[in-house]
Amino acid sequence: MTGRIAFRFMKGFLTQKLKSMAAPIANPRHYCSSSSSSSAAKPNLSQSSRKERLLAGTAVGLIGGAYASTLDEATFSGWLFTATKALNPLFALLDPEVAHSLAISAAARGWVPREKRPDHQILGLEVWGRRFSNPIGLAAGFDKNAEAFEGLLGLGFGFVEVGSVTPIPQEGNPKPRMFRLRDEGAIINRCGFNGEGIVAVAERLGGQHASEKVKHGGQFGQGILGVNIGKNKTSEDAAADYVQGIHALSQYADYLVINISSPNTPGLRKLQGRNELKGLVEKVQKARDEMQWGEKGPPPLLVKIAPDLSKQDLEDIAQVALALRVDGLIISNTTISRPEIVQKNHVSEEVGGLSGKPLFNLSNDILKNMYILTKGKIPLIGCGGVSSGEDAYKKIRAGATLVQLYTAFAYGGPSLIPQIKAELAHCLERDGFKSIYEAVGVDCQ
Repeated sequence: MTGRIAFRFMKGFLTQKLKSMAAPIANPRHYCSSSSSSSAAKPNLSQSSRKERLLAGTAVGLIGGAYASTLDEATFSGWLFTATKALNPLFALLDPEVAHSLAISAAARGWVPREKRPDHQILGLEVWGRRFSNPIGLAAGFDKNAEAFEGLLGLGFGFVEVGSVTPIPQEGNPKPRMFRLRDEGAIINRCGFNGEGIVAVAERLGGQHASEKVKHGGQFGQGILGVNIGKNKTSEDAAADYVQGIHALSQYADYLVINISSPNTPGLRKLQGRNELKGLVEKVQKARDEMQWGEKGPPPLLVKIAPDLSKQDLEDIAQVALALRVDGLIISNTTISRPEIVQKNHVSEEVGGLSGKPLFNLSNDILKNMYILTKGKIPLIGCGGVSSGEDAYKKIRAGATLVQLYTAFAYGGPSLIPQIKAELAHCLERDGFKSIYEAVGVDCQ
């Protein structure tokens, strides 16, 4: 609201000033006179008038020629996204976790650009009965406590996934626990599900849900909201933790995710075994389905898996997913492996999950295999190493219906989002596709 008021005020102020400044000029967009014309008779300006002209000129200079020439919210929005590039070097000077906290605070307070330009029509799609304006989403781990999802959705993501959320608050692993590999476009983290717990997140989502009057596509304003659920480090009954998360949070989610693939919670990845996964999914599905739902029914349930899986592991997961009619799979989480490209960097010796560009090929291979194993019957979300529209396009061709990013957003900031969407639309049109659906899995055929 504050941003809109400020925009209207500046628009009105600049419009009036530009009109008064450009009155004797034929083309109002070119309000600066030539040196020859400036020697002509000049009006006798009062001191206050000079100050107003100086203020208007300064404002125009700050906002940029595009805004001054068009005076519309869409152009101003585009300028703001471009302007955020200037802040990226400042964030890079900070400790990674400090920079992350500041980014969350900024998004939570609305101190980030809000996308006013409509998404390209070719990017729109429907999955699980939910309408996505574009397939580009923000992965879990960024907004762990659902503090800033409204501002993040406003950046133009097609969907945002909050969490992972555990039943009981926990501090996570000791700091430092996030490490940049800047030259490789990667991050290593061993945070360990640090978060405020389901009570705090439920209260936050519940309050926002009650205040939201207009819903576009999902339950919260523009875009789709996913809720990612995890287990506590000390819990002896993983299924009970996930069931508790379902009971507390599923009513606020456009889709749900059970995270069984983080490498930073001891024993968590064992839940990806065939018998363990089958038992867990059955209990979680039962908990969700026993709740009261309206006409739309319960939110779809997804499982997030690791990239460090054997062929047999993938076959087992695919069989369970098909047999139990899991609604979707997210492929993939971070990797405990260290691809050759990062091994020369001493930071690669840190324990934790590696994300970013070095993960791209590994996660894509898993994605292709899972698309083939599930026979294209289960929607897949491709995650891991996406930093451009071309990367997102490759994920889609490898079998992903939707795509998520995290590390590239941490490095590139808000301006990366419209860039990726524009590049993806170009890729689709370049290769003759008329929709996302037509491109899904073409490299697996």
